[in-house]
Amino acid sequence: MTDATTLLAKLVSFDTTSSESNLALIEFVEHYLADNGVASERVMSPCGQKANLIARIGPQAPGGVMLSGHTDVVPVAGQPWTSDPFTLLDGGNGRLYGRGTCDMKGFIACALAMVPSWVNASLKQPIYFGFSYDEEIGCVGAPSLIKRFYEQYSTTAHVIVGEPTSMQPVVAQKGATNLRTTVIGREAHSSQVNQGTSAIHVAARLVTFIEDTMAALVEEGRVDKAFNVPHTSLHVGKIKGGTAINIMARECQFEWEIRHLPTDTFDEIYARFEVFCAQLTTELQAKGKHVEITTEPLNVTVPGLADRDNDRVLRLAKDHLPAACCNHAVAYATEAGQFQGQGLQTIILGPGSIAQAHQPDEYIETDQLDECTAFMQRLGQALETPFLG
Repeated sequence: MTDATTLLAKLVSFDTTSSESNLALIEFVEHYLADNGVASERVMSPCGQKANLIARIGPQAPGGVMLSGHTDVVPVAGQPWTSDPFTLLDGGNGRLYGRGTCDMKGFIACALAMVPSWVNASLKQPIYFGFSYDEEIGCVGAPSLIKRFYEQYSTTAHVIVGEPTSMQPVVAQKGATNLRTTVIGREAHSSQVNQGTSAIHVAARLVTFIEDTMAALVEEGRVDKAFNVPHTSLHVGKIKGGTAINIMARECQFEWEIRHLPTDTFDEIYARFEVFCAQLTTELQAKGKHVEITTEPLNVTVPGLADRDNDRVLRLAKDHLPAACCNHAVAYATEAGQFQGQGLQTIILGPGSIAQAHQPDEYIETDQLDECTAFMQRLGQALETPFLG
């Protein structure tokens, strides 16, 4: 059996930064599965340069488990790596370094390492793989994978999304949407402020409103203490505008995000911003000021994962984890909410720590790979029993 570390080295060697194709990695996984007698299916991206992959081990039967992971990684450009990011490095300190080691090729490697054992096991319930593209830029690839899986493979499988959780079950995550707002004003000499409309000044009022909205949500009691940031968060990360200090800015643009609790919705939170934009535009136009405010989404809204309808998959996971494990909630976005939205019981559980994700010299501890592999071994043994629902 090929061990997880050997497979991880191969997976890391593929530069699957979201801006690049992931097809070389997908082809490697296809061949690996085929060599073990496992068929797989590609679900292509619209551009044809990327693909999701679905595979089944075991019988075509109700139940089973989908092991889900994304194949893309974040960029390394501008990060002070001390080794080649796309060559797995054993640091000799119980850590394996490389881009994607914890986020989340370590999980995929552990799953693939179990294939030779699982194909020879007496599985009564199937084990599915669902490997996606473009998770890191807004969970773009998963919807087509999930649709195909639900329509052609299973409506009853339980889903484990293998993001790095230090092998602790995560039952809730926030949803996330990225946005770009553009403000158009009217240029004028800065000594003649009554002749123009500063797009920067208007944008500043919008940015302040965004922060005030977050405070208002807390005051309204919309809090979930399961999260380390226990409320929906709104944050402006980038802003640019203006041409010179003595010119009233014609244009200002800022990029921001809404990370909403599973009990909140993006539409509801964003509607507050839309109402304020309309009020501000009316106020300025009444004073003879020209202003235009437009906002566009930079990604599809990634739904949150709510702690509900997960009793069977959570029980299945906990029965095969150390007794000390407990439920968690996370603020980062994953594909888990998309699976839940299709009606599939879903949790997040995988090796490695999110603290290492996206960092230079990203690493995963070998103990985490061992723990994940041991969990998957026990999981496979559990699936040698008939489906109980």
